[in-house]
Amino acid sequence: MNTSQAAEAPSHLRGTVGAFISSPGVQRLILGLILVNAVILGLETSPDVMDRYGAVLKALDTAILGVFVVEIALRLYVQRLALLRDPWGMFDLAVISVALIPASGPFAVLRALRVLRVLRVLTIVPSMRRVVGALLGAVPGLLSIALVLMLLYYVAAVVATNLFGAAFPEWFGNLGRSVYTLFQVMTLESWSMGISRPVMEQFPYAWAFFIPFILVATFTMLNLFIAVIVNALQTMSDEEQKPGEPQPSADLHTEIRSLQQEVRALRELLQPQPGKNAELPASGSPGRPS
Repeated sequence: MNTSQAAEAPSHLRGTVGAFISSPGVQRLILGLILVNAVILGLETSPDVMDRYGAVLKALDTAILGVFVVEIALRLYVQRLALLRDPWGMFDLAVISVALIPASGPFAVLRALRVLRVLRVLTIVPSMRRVVGALLGAVPGLLSIALVLMLLYYVAAVVATNLFGAAFPEWFGNLGRSVYTLFQVMTLESWSMGISRPVMEQFPYAWAFFIPFILVATFTMLNLFIAVIVNALQTMSDEEQKPGEPQPSADLHTEIRSLQQEVRALRELLQPQPGKNAELPASGSPGRPS
């Protein structure tokens, strides 16, 4: 084996392994194992189930984790540093690495993080990846709305503390309590009977503060959050369709093929045949001399 063949052998093997990992069958197997692992992690929270089937569940969990380790190792072999530059690859690697840390002693809290393996579904299902990507793309817009909401909370909390703090110190006694109470009002959790009406018993015009706050903080801001997320999803969908032109449908292909056949038939009818061309001079028009 010469030097070029020796260099091509690892590359060929890497391509074969990459094709195997990316094949639909392997991806469906990994997705199925993720779902099974999610069910196992849920069953482990039941003491009765663990008393009966704890050994079996732990063995299955270890076996599935072993498959995940082999899969991520093969991906590292195929992609090498490219896996570390891919955010989804780094997420898979981090989730599996956390699962390998011994869940004992100071790391016992990490045992609860094993459930993060379920989130690997996001890296397997393309539609979920698009949704998460759109949410991450909407973060700048969401932060801007959050800043506006924080400013609104601050102003409303200062006003509420000055207006209602003396009479209702448990709700509006200081800035922190006012912010928490206004957050409860924004969620519409017992805002009327629990907060607004008791305040209105001493301050009859308190509705003029609560109703505009709910209209702006709850309905307007919530719709802005939804609008930014929907716009991000639409933008991502448009960007995915830009690189390639829309493909014609099968019906359009059939119609084009039918039109081509008709045009070809018309050409054959319009083309003069050799026998008729020979008769044309003899059977000329009456006005022409023979």
